[in-house]
Amino acid sequence: MGPAELVQAAAMARRFYLEGKSKIQIAEEFGVSRFKVARVLETALERDLVRIEIRVPAELDAERSDALRARYGLRHAVVVESPAEEQDDAADPENLGEVAAELLGELVDEGDVLGLAWGRSTIHMAAALDRLPPCTVVQLTGVYDAGTAERGSVEAVRRAAQVSGGEAHPIYAPMLLPDPATAAALRHQTGIARAFEYFDKVTVAAVSIGSWEPGISTVHDMLSDEERAHYASLGVAAEMSAHLFDTNGRRVGRDLGERCITVEADRLRRIPEVVAIAGGQRKAAAIGAVLRSGLVTSLVTDTAAADYLLTESPAGQRPALERADPDN
Repeated sequence: MGPAELVQAAAMARRFYLEGKSKIQIAEEFGVSRFKVARVLETALERDLVRIEIRVPAELDAERSDALRARYGLRHAVVVESPAEEQDDAADPENLGEVAAELLGELVDEGDVLGLAWGRSTIHMAAALDRLPPCTVVQLTGVYDAGTAERGSVEAVRRAAQVSGGEAHPIYAPMLLPDPATAAALRHQTGIARAFEYFDKVTVAAVSIGSWEPGISTVHDMLSDEERAHYASLGVAAEMSAHLFDTNGRRVGRDLGERCITVEADRLRRIPEVVAIAGGQRKAAAIGAVLRSGLVTSLVTDTAAADYLLTESPAGQRPALERADPDN
């Protein structure tokens, strides 16, 4: 390109990329056809006169996010950088909750019903919320320990409702009860029954995922050694909202749900948008198992888990779009 061509190409590129003018407008200004404008703009890219840079905040990994979304058929996948030094006993990185709070601000519309399940990551998310459209907030599970309700999921529901200016429907009950009869009796108590009535109205839910090992699953930690061994023998690889899954995403140990205060798996499957918040190497396999269940539609995770998920599952499986029944 000679000097005149270079100057003209630079001018056209400025009009198109910086000033937002159409190719037809540029063609009229320079007295050429819009096809020539298109060729000049293409040449400007080839000759490095124009450089297009796609930038997202440093903590977000756009390439992994898009690859993860495509591989599992997710509606949304957001991958954040893992901490420089991940501790062996670390739960989900706390920055996942902050990013998930921003994602909820995008997904929730005015008049929606937002469901929050117990989990450290959902508690961190609720604490980080600073904007939500007016919506109703309902608790989807009981708490890990009723004595810590003020610092746990009850407080998370209250916080989200406060930010949105909507109603709060918490559940003041433990997640796990000694037997099915006690759990059934609690479900009929007025406050808990009122929360359960909202389960079929939930439009967006936020859930956590645990792997079947100490400190990484609250349900695992609540059970006796004998019970843990029993469910391990069934092949449990992951837990979400007191529902257990094997590595293929099939639900196992369904009898546990009869003792729990939690949203049923089938109701969870019917919620239009279910966002899972989980990360770290220790949870990577569990996240994959839950994704294969079809219950989750979106995921907030970190690079450590994403790298595992992008290699351990064959391409072409899109369980989040199919929303299959994990009981079949």
